[in-house]
Amino acid sequence: MTEKKKLYIETYGCQMNFSDSQIVGSIMADHEFETTSEIAEADLIFVNTCSIRDHAEQRVRARLKEFNRYKKKKPGLIIGVLGCMAERLKEQLIEEEKMVDVIVGPDAYRDLPRLLNIAEGGQKAINVILSADETYADIDPVRMESNGISAFISIMRGCENFCSYCVVPYTRGKERSRDPETIVNEARSLFENGYREVTLLGQNVNSYKSDKGIDFPGLMNLVASIDPALRVRFATSHPKDLSDELLKVMAAHPNICRSIHLPVQSGSDAVLKRMNRKYTRDWYLGRIAAIKHYLPNCAISTDIIAGFCSETEEDHLETMQLMEQVGYDYAFMFKYSERPDTLAAKKYEDNIPEETKGRRLQEIIALQQKLSHKSNKADIGKTFEVLAESTSRKSANELAGRNSQNKVVVFERGEYKPGDYVQVKITSCTPATLKGVVVEGV
Repeated sequence: MTEKKKLYIETYGCQMNFSDSQIVGSIMADHEFETTSEIAEADLIFVNTCSIRDHAEQRVRARLKEFNRYKKKKPGLIIGVLGCMAERLKEQLIEEEKMVDVIVGPDAYRDLPRLLNIAEGGQKAINVILSADETYADIDPVRMESNGISAFISIMRGCENFCSYCVVPYTRGKERSRDPETIVNEARSLFENGYREVTLLGQNVNSYKSDKGIDFPGLMNLVASIDPALRVRFATSHPKDLSDELLKVMAAHPNICRSIHLPVQSGSDAVLKRMNRKYTRDWYLGRIAAIKHYLPNCAISTDIIAGFCSETEEDHLETMQLMEQVGYDYAFMFKYSERPDTLAAKKYEDNIPEETKGRRLQEIIALQQKLSHKSNKADIGKTFEVLAESTSRKSANELAGRNSQNKVVVFERGEYKPGDYVQVKITSCTPATLKGVVVEGV
């Protein structure tokens, strides 16, 4: 048998990108490649990229320059750029990054074998054509770097929300949903192979709608019904589409995790309008109230952008006030980064000084640290079912896992192993982590 060539994939950005890398790994496995975690032994290097912020793109550019030294040592080495940055920059990457051989957009991964043949012949190869129907539903992803316990399942692709700051509709194309049967079969197969948690992924999962008439609450019901021992999560929800029906389905299934990521981006109606978020502050708070009504013990997380175009100090304070009113358990917080060709870049001036953006972001981070710590302190004395995922980074005698609320919990290993469900009583905490003791026989 001929020895398989080695593929090294480095992934940046969102969970969808990590899911896509697994699809790429599967496609390449069918064409005599096996994945490796050692870049030095690779015959093919792929970088799966993100364009959501300028910082993400700059990191990739710096990494590509580092790859050049591997190419000098191995002249036959092929380097490819995949994903959103490939779609956005296209020929520019070929011109500027001379060592890049292949440029492939998110909907063209099936074309990789043909493109590699072109690159192996000494030519540059590009396919960034967006598709109206590609979902990769028939491809069984290679679970690279998996812990064997938690897995992502992509249920849809694309986005049509056109938030004014966001490149995703331009880099990932129109929304299209996978057939529900393929999703349920993938989740069932994972469970039968020892996985105990799946996260259903989409740019806006609430928009899921199959040709068979099944919407997202219906899909969640199907996946959660596979087995009570299979935990089900999802990401991400758009506030304008979060329905009471979904919350009722969650309440009916204890194995659907009590955790909702609901990006607010800003607490100011004026800023939300410029962002084209299609909801108001009051609408958002109404959705928070609905979550707390149907799921009283549900953790709520969010995304916040500091310093969007023409954001005033009052707008910023409104965001801080909303954060306190909701009491987020955790958040992802960023400075506004103007992205070329978006509506915001064309229509609004990026007129908040970097110093002001930075100061506002630090104030948001400091507040969220307090909110996260307050939330974790409230859990002291409570007992949670924790899905053990790995050995703790600080001690081989401890395991780390997450509870239904998606909080990290650390506890003594004892006789337990990753993949076990463990009842843990919380005894102490930091703003980021809960620590507890195992409660037997609960």
